[in-house]
Amino acid sequence: MSDSLNAFIDPDLTIPGAASGPLAGLTVAVKDLYAIAGRVTGAGNPDWKRTHAPEPRTAPAVQALLDAGATVRGVTHTDELAFSLNGRNHHYGTPLNSAAPDRVPGGSSNGSASAVAGAAVDVALGTDTGGSVRVPASHCGLFGIRPTHGRISLEGVVPLALSFDTVGWFARSPAHLAALGEALLPPDEPGAPAAVTGLMVPEDAFEESDAEVREAFAPVLRIVESVFGMAGRAGRLAPLPLADAFAATRTLTMAELKRGNGPWIRETRPTFGPGLADRFQAALDLPDELVPPAAAVRARVTEHLRAALAGGVIAVLPTVPSPPPRRDDPDAVLEAYRFRAQRLTCPAGLAGLPQVNIPAVRVGGAPVGLGLIAAPGADRLLLSAASRLADALSAIRA
Repeated sequence: MSDSLNAFIDPDLTIPGAASGPLAGLTVAVKDLYAIAGRVTGAGNPDWKRTHAPEPRTAPAVQALLDAGATVRGVTHTDELAFSLNGRNHHYGTPLNSAAPDRVPGGSSNGSASAVAGAAVDVALGTDTGGSVRVPASHCGLFGIRPTHGRISLEGVVPLALSFDTVGWFARSPAHLAALGEALLPPDEPGAPAAVTGLMVPEDAFEESDAEVREAFAPVLRIVESVFGMAGRAGRLAPLPLADAFAATRTLTMAELKRGNGPWIRETRPTFGPGLADRFQAALDLPDELVPPAAAVRARVTEHLRAALAGGVIAVLPTVPSPPPRRDDPDAVLEAYRFRAQRLTCPAGLAGLPQVNIPAVRVGGAPVGLGLIAAPGADRLLLSAASRLADALSAIRA
């Protein structure tokens, strides 16, 4: 198929799904981190593709969608080895953000978000480590979910940091978001919350956000309270500054990258784009003694956030602190934005919690999404909440 969006590394790959099933008739694009039998996974870097063999089998997450009737229609671009949030790839360019063409689509699942936002496919698989589904979903005005860590198999997925990595997906409608959830998620654990019992409004998340975002979210919070019939209560995403939570996330992510893909980087000496080469080198040079303090921060954030959201409470916050950067912004601007965005996305990652993005408002001409975070295992609760809020929030986007 044609690729006017520059969303695809392999636009012509088509794999028909089962003849019948709950996803029959849906087309799905797949991020270039997922194994597809007989194809070399590229991971956003030509040297990775050059040094790896064709995959012997298809990743279970992709196979589950095929078995449910979906047709795979193309493999999408990713930031190199998924180690970015911006969506600009030195080797393959920047996919179009149809919701705001002058802005970056976000990454690392940039191609998948672009393909769904531009209606090239119905839904798409991405991955989320530090925000790589949530951020592009917000930038491109899409529904997107990072599920509870470990609930969906990562077999056949190129890793970045295994204790943070998750399968994730995008859709233009909450119905399609939930339909993929039914195909991918295991049955809920006994005692999983069936209803929203409380709304926590994290003050630290709003303090981190631009004034224009806070102003735009005032009616959003009123709508959320109205839909669920309860008032939000103040709280915090972390028991320490979000900058400290992000610093711990960054340390732990780089330590896991160093252990996982570090040997390949040292042996291959691949060509990475500007900025990324320095980032990968920083991971390789990370002193091991930095890991235990970062792990201690993770334990504190996990204990705090899981307790705050127990029993059906959901946190309500902007997914990102400001509108997406412009496509022509210098690298330094995008790097500063990446750090700011991850101060909002890192708590769910540290604690292994599910988070959904729901299209909410436009600020400065670009989308900024509503994020909902829940306790571990409450993925279906978030999918249901997205459906309940979708129509109400569409009114303020108009």
